[in-house]
Amino acid sequence: MKFYDITGAEAIARALIEEGVNTVFGYPGGNNLPVYDSFFKFKDKIEHVLVRHEQGAVHAAEGYAEASGKVGVCMVTSGPGATNLLTGIADAQMDSVPVVCITGQIGTKLLGYDAFQETDVVGFSMPVTKWNYQITRAEEIASTFAKAFYIARSGRPGPVLIDITKDAQNAVLKEFEYVKCRKIRSYHPFLKPKPEAVEEAALLLNNARKPLIVVGHGVLLSGCQSQVMQLAERINAPVASTLMGLSAFPCGHELYAGMVGLHGNLAPNKMTNECDVLLAIGMRFDDRVTGNVEKYARQAKIIHIEVDPSEINKIITCSVAVVSDAKSALEAILPKLQTSIHPQWLDKVAEYRKMEEKTIIAKDLDPEEPKLRMGRVVDVISQISGGNIITVTDVGQNQMASARYFKYTSTDSLITSGGLGTMGFALPAAIGVSYAVKDRPIVAIMGDGGFQMTMEELGAVMQYKLPIKIVLLNNSYLGMIRQLQELYYGSRYYFGQMDNPDFIKIAEAYRIPTKRIQWQNELIPAVNEMLSTPGAYFLECVVETTENVYPVIPAGAAVDEQILI
Repeated sequence: MKFYDITGAEAIARALIEEGVNTVFGYPGGNNLPVYDSFFKFKDKIEHVLVRHEQGAVHAAEGYAEASGKVGVCMVTSGPGATNLLTGIADAQMDSVPVVCITGQIGTKLLGYDAFQETDVVGFSMPVTKWNYQITRAEEIASTFAKAFYIARSGRPGPVLIDITKDAQNAVLKEFEYVKCRKIRSYHPFLKPKPEAVEEAALLLNNARKPLIVVGHGVLLSGCQSQVMQLAERINAPVASTLMGLSAFPCGHELYAGMVGLHGNLAPNKMTNECDVLLAIGMRFDDRVTGNVEKYARQAKIIHIEVDPSEINKIITCSVAVVSDAKSALEAILPKLQTSIHPQWLDKVAEYRKMEEKTIIAKDLDPEEPKLRMGRVVDVISQISGGNIITVTDVGQNQMASARYFKYTSTDSLITSGGLGTMGFALPAAIGVSYAVKDRPIVAIMGDGGFQMTMEELGAVMQYKLPIKIVLLNNSYLGMIRQLQELYYGSRYYFGQMDNPDFIKIAEAYRIPTKRIQWQNELIPAVNEMLSTPGAYFLECVVETTENVYPVIPAGAAVDEQILI
């Protein structure tokens, strides 16, 4: 449809509507006010969520994108508004999250003169965006927005930034027509798996005696959970998950071995260095997964399914590379696989699991221990909810406890910051999730350090009456820092202890129902109350101060050289 004599600001609103955007997270300022004014005309089609800090806007857009499978959108003004987005943009880049960030900019004639709130947004965001562009003429709006959404969602998803000068927002377009982008000449994101790579991968899997499957975030992004299940059951292989791949494979399945990596489960970490074929699907061999790369799966033939060619052989050299979207790759490989069984290999999972249960899990989940432990809090939430909730975690010990002890029964159930490890992620991301998912409870789990980085977003929870359950694991420390100081710095606990405010009073000030607990016998009633209370809820769990997260791979050690306790 064509429109005549509309402003650039209205063109932006219409472009968003054409892309199916119904929610924008943002913060107004002088250099994006024309767009905000145009939103008034479309308030029945675009809901704007006023965050309390621009970083919260991009994290909320990330949470929305991950939970909905759509592109998340945030909008802020120039200068500090734009610079405050940078952490969240880098977070989205590391975790392959499709977001479009819109920043207002000063007028074209003032560019380069250090005018009030001028920053080189394109320059400083270039290293952490998939693509960025500055619009200086209203005539560029339609094509730029179409290209931005196409790039953000296609191939390996990621963040895109559009910077728009104020005069381009105010200019009048004599004619406006929006056409969605279907292709870009120099950009080819839809790679089909090469037949020879498919044949080689199938041959290795059919001949494997000790196969191991590792699923990453790419499985969730491509929506190939059922294909992973079919493959695992056909070749009778244990399945491990990266942190970002959690919930792609159900935790209760007999083939599930656990989470790999720094604080991962014993079984998958040990079996990484015992398997003869390792199938990596949609994961990039992050250092938190591999440990010492010189000692990583040296005995195994590695098959790497990855949509981004730049990740192939970047960290770990593979035997077979299938460069393709994970779903397309698995659909090509599945018909070529034979049914096989590996009973003795699968017994290893049970063997290592028993070792971990005796040394670590029994202590972390001990229901008789009077004091609260992080793992036990997460375990009770998981049990009472039946695993059918979306958990949004922050970063640190709270994140690792959540990853280890929440039993994911439904897919797409974890939203977290993986590659960048952004403290303060959980609360604003949960706000975004609440706009994407209406039929499942949302529980945001965080530590006292991360919560205080973005706790101003309680204002948005209050204003929009969002049904987010907030669980604060309060140990009055930067817990992961304290653990590292204990292990590697002679227990010199310097600048890690926190004198915290009264979190209950803060939550009450935002008119959110609250409860503080510190003993085991209070836990189950409190979690029942939290989950049954309509709307938001704030549960502060005062957990053991000196608790550490185990197992852990020591610095420089191999993935199978974990310290158990």
